[in-house]
Amino acid sequence: MNVKETLKKTEEYIAERLPVDKMNYASMVQKKEVPVHRLSWSYYMGGLALFFFMVQIVTGLMLLFYYQPTVSDAHASVEYITDHIPAGGLVRNIHAWASSLMIGSVLVHLLTAFAMKAFEKPRELTWVTGILLLGITFAFGFTGYLLPWHQIAVNATKIGLQTIEQIGAYLPGAMSDWPRQAKEIIQGEASVGQATLSRFFALHVIVLPLAIFAVLGFHLVSVQLHGMSKGIDEKPRSMEKFFPTFFLKDLRVWGFAFMVLYILGVCLPFESLFSYPLFEPFDPKGSTPDGIKPEWYFFWVYYPLELLPLWVILVGSTLLGFVLMATPWIFKNTNRKTLQLIAIVAGIYLIIMTVWGENIYHLFKG
Repeated sequence: MNVKETLKKTEEYIAERLPVDKMNYASMVQKKEVPVHRLSWSYYMGGLALFFFMVQIVTGLMLLFYYQPTVSDAHASVEYITDHIPAGGLVRNIHAWASSLMIGSVLVHLLTAFAMKAFEKPRELTWVTGILLLGITFAFGFTGYLLPWHQIAVNATKIGLQTIEQIGAYLPGAMSDWPRQAKEIIQGEASVGQATLSRFFALHVIVLPLAIFAVLGFHLVSVQLHGMSKGIDEKPRSMEKFFPTFFLKDLRVWGFAFMVLYILGVCLPFESLFSYPLFEPFDPKGSTPDGIKPEWYFFWVYYPLELLPLWVILVGSTLLGFVLMATPWIFKNTNRKTLQLIAIVAGIYLIIMTVWGENIYHLFKG
C-alpha cells in the first residue's frame, strides 16, 4: 500500500467516525433518541460526571480567590477558607465531595459503556477519548490532593513519587533512568517542596483543565454525532426522545445530585470520612504519620502494591492501560454477555479493594 492509498484510507476512517459534514445541532437534538432497556439508568452517569465537573469548576474558582500556593501559606489559607470565610467550609467540602463523586461516576460510566459495547464501530474514538478523560480525572485527584499541604498529603505524595522512581529498577539499559528523570521533573527539587506544590497547582488549575476541555469537547461532539449506543441487549425494548423527554429526566437527576452534594457538604466534612484531620500542617522535621494512604479511588492499585512485587503491578497496569485504549479492537467480536461478565468482575474488584482493601491487606500480612 503506497502513501497515497494510506492517506486516503485514513481520511475515510476519520470521516466515518467524525462525519462533521452532517453536523446539524438542531437536527441532532430533534432526531436523537435514547434506547430503553435494563441498563438505561447508565445513560445518566456520563451526564452526572459532567455535572460534578461543572461543580468543580465553580467551587474551584471560589477557592482560588483565597488559596495561596506556597508551602508557608497553603495550609493556613485552606484553614482560613474553612473557618473564617462565610460558607467557605461548605464550598471546600462540596469541592472535595464533587471530586470523589465525579471519579465514581466516571468509573461506573466506563464499566456500563463497556458492558453495552458502546465502543462498537463507529464509536471507537468516543471510547478512546473517554479513557483519556478517565486518566485526566485521576490526575486531577492526584494533583489536588497535595494542595492543602497537610502532613498526610505531603507524605503520601512523596511515597507516590518514590514509587515512580522505583520503576527504573525493572527497565533495561538507558531506559532505567527515565523514571528517575520523570520524578525529578514532577517534583522539581530534591524533595517535595515549593517547586512540587507550584507544579501541582499549575497542573491542577491550568494544564489539566485545558486538557479536559479539549478532550471533553471532542468526546461530546462524537456522542452527539453517533447518538447513544443501542444498549445492553441486541435490541432495546423501545426508544424515547432525547429532547425534551430524556433531557428533563437528566436535569432531574442533576437536581437530586446537587441536593445530595449539598447535604454531604453541610453534614459530613470530607476528611472525617477517612479520619484524616485537615488542620495538621506539614512539618518537614516531623515523623511520617502511620496509616498513610492515597484517596479511595487509588485503593484498587494501592493495596495490591502493598501485597505484591512492584514489577507485577507495573506489568499489570501497563497491560490494563493498553487493553483499555485498544478495547474497540480487542473486543470487536466479543458478545455482550461476555462483556457484561467482565464488567461485573471488574466492578466487584473495585468495590472489594475500595471498601475492604485494608482488611484484606492485614489478613494477608498477618
